[in-house]
Amino acid sequence: MRFTPFLALALVVGAGGAAGGWWLAHGRGSEAAVPAQDSKLEGQLAEAGIGARQRGAIEALVRSYILEHPEILPEAMEKLQARETEARLAPLRGALETPFPGAVLGNPGGKVTLVEFTDFSCTYCRSSVADVEALVKDNPDLRVVVRQLPIIAPESEPAARMGLAAAAQGKYAAFHKAMFSGERPNTASIAAAASAAGVDSAAASAFAREPGVHQELERNLGFARQLGINGTPAWSVGGKLMTGAIGREALQQAVNAARKG
Repeated sequence: MRFTPFLALALVVGAGGAAGGWWLAHGRGSEAAVPAQDSKLEGQLAEAGIGARQRGAIEALVRSYILEHPEILPEAMEKLQARETEARLAPLRGALETPFPGAVLGNPGGKVTLVEFTDFSCTYCRSSVADVEALVKDNPDLRVVVRQLPIIAPESEPAARMGLAAAAQGKYAAFHKAMFSGERPNTASIAAAASAAGVDSAAASAFAREPGVHQELERNLGFARQLGINGTPAWSVGGKLMTGAIGREALQQAVNAARKG
């Protein structure tokens, strides 16, 4: 049987992944899934006709290949992390794409959903506003579900609460634009953005204190913890998670892929 370095690499990465899974699971107090992974790997090797001696030779070959081409390791880890994130995202996707009532940009009935985690205190979120506006303009079937993630500054939460109150009045898009167009969140800038968006301030202030608003913010923080999101902006579309101000082109590519999928 003849093995190329790439076939060998795939086999040994699989073995390494199983071993890494064992260490992580035991380190976290979980033992259930790991032996099954080892057993599955051994079965796959057996089906391929690879015995212990051949496996040793393959591992030596791959070790040599990796030492000569270490640049492949970051790419491999990036792909592994992407797979793990997608696996965590899959069971959450339905809830993640269900917006707080009114907290939507673009087409509320759009067939493609882009989820954005944002913070009104976030400079990178501010710089991404134009990208999202362009996406909405160029993709009539796009629905942007905005999830408030107030984690950057103490003033982030009052702004997020007012954003949800604006959403309840059908004024979210206007408030979102006004908030990011003005000064960073503070008492005056939040009030100014609400006024510019035509929000009933008295009703909004009362709504912002309701338990449902607190529950929404906690829900978003829970999503972030589960998905490993520790900053804003973060994006989810078509089962893929992206972080940072990635730009209009990358967002459009992700939307296109989700549409095809």
